[in-house]
Amino acid sequence: MRTIAEINEKIARQSAVVLTVEELKARVAEVGVSQAAKEVDVITTGTFEPMESSGAIINLGHTDPPIKIRRCWLDGVPAYSGFGAVDLYLGATQAVEAIDGEEVREKGGGHVISDLIAGLPIQLRALGQVTDCYPRATFETTITRDTINQFYLFNPRNLYQNFIVGVNGGDRPLHTYLGPLQPRLANAVYSNPGALSPLLNDPNLQLIGIGTRIFLGGGIGYVAWEGTQHFPLQKRLPNDTPIGPAATLALIGDAKQMDARWVRGCYFKSYGPSLMIGVGVPLPVINEEVVARCAVQDNDLVAPIVDFSIPRRVRPTFGLVSYAQLKSGRIAIEGKPVRVAPLASLFLSRQVTIALKQWIEAGKFTLAKPVAPIPKERSFLPQDIWGAQVVLE
Repeated sequence: MRTIAEINEKIARQSAVVLTVEELKARVAEVGVSQAAKEVDVITTGTFEPMESSGAIINLGHTDPPIKIRRCWLDGVPAYSGFGAVDLYLGATQAVEAIDGEEVREKGGGHVISDLIAGLPIQLRALGQVTDCYPRATFETTITRDTINQFYLFNPRNLYQNFIVGVNGGDRPLHTYLGPLQPRLANAVYSNPGALSPLLNDPNLQLIGIGTRIFLGGGIGYVAWEGTQHFPLQKRLPNDTPIGPAATLALIGDAKQMDARWVRGCYFKSYGPSLMIGVGVPLPVINEEVVARCAVQDNDLVAPIVDFSIPRRVRPTFGLVSYAQLKSGRIAIEGKPVRVAPLASLFLSRQVTIALKQWIEAGKFTLAKPVAPIPKERSFLPQDIWGAQVVLE
């Protein structure tokens, strides 16, 4: 029907027709798939949710005399320093180290990353390995995003294609990466924004691949690789959407361009810190199939209800539930009504789709054709299948 190059020409002329994915679904309900495909050039999808497998690459620049950093703390949060002399990787879930023997977990790498993006000062303390090239042993200073060289997010696992619904069938409260789960099925929490979600609107990853340009944290980012725990072979419904966690993406983007509105440190009680990120993915309407896939509704998407009270890698489930049911605020489990809430911000997920739409309409954001596809045959290998690898004499 049209190519990405042709769509980009229209974007440059500010004549491209762009709809958010919710607007597209409404338009399909009015005029059908074929007519909507003729009218629309780009569909914007988005989410705003915790993505704990995230972090930032930071290059400090060399000191005088130089230092080869081997231990480093940013506002008390340890950063990994096991590569270049002044290169660091700050993980979103790394917690502040104990102070005077007391654990302080309310702040972590996600908070430091969002503070740097906001332009706030960060205290740095470093210990070096003394060598002839790097004679300095210690270094302390204050940094901001303007006083360092590279500062970019490199997130090994973002944009889960579907996820789970967490419940607690046990007798005590549980503190999880989904937040608190109350005993005896008193509440449920789901993570994915459903019909807004980028990968549920491109279930077979026909449009999204390595090199796809995206909205990442209020700046421009890219799909860098398949994400960790990428599992596209998950069981699927007839509409090709997975029934549980499936594909994932690794994302990269310049944090100096980002906006603290879209990158926020967060903390889960008795679990640890994380990072909430706004991610938007544009889907080019290159044929009718794109529109047919994006017309999927919340009642066409399901997620498994998983009982966190069983402390195993594979936990029992209470079956599947649709995202329409989840978004109603109540679901039924074995005949019992259960309150349910989203971990993702549905409001801010919608705002991501709107912001990306506005960028494209203004000619500030063009589409990038993937340079390579995301693998579609990747299995998920749990570590325990191998058994003990150490032979005791």
